[in-house]
Amino acid sequence: MTPEALSWLQRILAERFGHGFHLQAAGADFVHLCLAGSGQRSIEIAADPGTFRRADSELAFTSWDALAEGWQPALGSPLPAPGLARAPSPLIEATTTGYRIHYDVLGLSYWMLSRQEEVGRSDLDSYGRFPASASHAGKHGYLERPVVDEWLHILGQVISRLWPELQLRQQRASMKVSHDVDVPSRYGFASAARIIRRMAGDILIRRDVKSVLQAPVIRLKTRTALHPTDRVNTFDWIMDVSERHGLVSAFYFICGCTDPSKDADYEPEHPAICGLMQRIHARGHEIGLHPSFNTYRAPEKLQAEAKRLRRICEQENIEQEAWGGRMHYLRWEHPTTMLGWEQAGMTYDSTLTYADHAGFRCGTCFEYPAFDPVAGTALNLRIRPLIAMEGSVIGYMGLGTGEAAWKKFRELKDTCKAVNGCFTMLWHNSSLGSAEERDLYQAVLEH
Repeated sequence: MTPEALSWLQRILAERFGHGFHLQAAGADFVHLCLAGSGQRSIEIAADPGTFRRADSELAFTSWDALAEGWQPALGSPLPAPGLARAPSPLIEATTTGYRIHYDVLGLSYWMLSRQEEVGRSDLDSYGRFPASASHAGKHGYLERPVVDEWLHILGQVISRLWPELQLRQQRASMKVSHDVDVPSRYGFASAARIIRRMAGDILIRRDVKSVLQAPVIRLKTRTALHPTDRVNTFDWIMDVSERHGLVSAFYFICGCTDPSKDADYEPEHPAICGLMQRIHARGHEIGLHPSFNTYRAPEKLQAEAKRLRRICEQENIEQEAWGGRMHYLRWEHPTTMLGWEQAGMTYDSTLTYADHAGFRCGTCFEYPAFDPVAGTALNLRIRPLIAMEGSVIGYMGLGTGEAAWKKFRELKDTCKAVNGCFTMLWHNSSLGSAEERDLYQAVLEH
């Protein structure tokens, strides 16, 4: 593993465990995890660069029974072990100077967190996205497990056995909610053609005659503010619910148009949108960027849209310490899109989940520093993995808005709790128009 990659992984270990741990390559076969001032004691971790530098999804796979060797798995079941055809026995053994781990935990962490797997892929869906079905995790059934967090949980136990005097950093389970503002008003900003299509959808699909009858009024009165009876104007309701649960909602706004058929029909400078941003900020919630449809391959356009958002916020006297967001339609080309966020000077991105299946695309539910696997360099940008989008669970996975969907959200949230991580959820403001959607959303937050 390169010095740059080791330095990046060392930073991740410091965020997770604290203390002055140091990673040092020991030939081609092992990396030593050392602690300053601890003498010769160290943890030797097998190195398998031939496996974890691959940009494909054809790695071997098996599982490892941690309990059988006296270690406590975070989820109480055997750990997925990508890259191994058969788990060594023992996988972790004591040595005269510490412990030896016969599995490349660091390599796995690099492969999952850097998204090395996705570099140069051509097996994409109709929106140019790398799908869960093509991923190693999707093929081998561990997409709903934070495999990196599970292995670092084991590594933490090895550290504690070797250095029992250490108090490792204690993480606390948390939750973050965010909302992509694709449609802030059902009829307030749409073109005539879109209004007709939406009215037809409201009548034929949603049987929502009331919204159709209100459409002309909403259209005429959305000049300086969003209309209070607009079915997708759920912003105050969202903030009310978040505040009851001690959460800060992040609202990501589209600030450009690179595909008129896919992008928003509002301009962020519109008085109604500026007023919405002011209200969000005044209530202590967050404003962020939702780059337009084709910016995922155009870093310069992403930068321009980020600049536009900041300019609007400056004009509205909206100040924030951090700026983040998520790609429209979850479109992502690796590492091109990530570099666009980096070059735009954004603090974090929260795109990385799969549209077709909720779960742990990056193998973790912890935010972490980004790494460019092509250039081999760490970035200033932070990756905030997205665990579940409502559209994935309700739509792509076909679970609807009832008990089955709630159970899936609960399982994912409980999994994050088991590793003391962060359950990060996306729920569009426009997907809270029905009582069933609102009930499901509140149930997920309350659990």
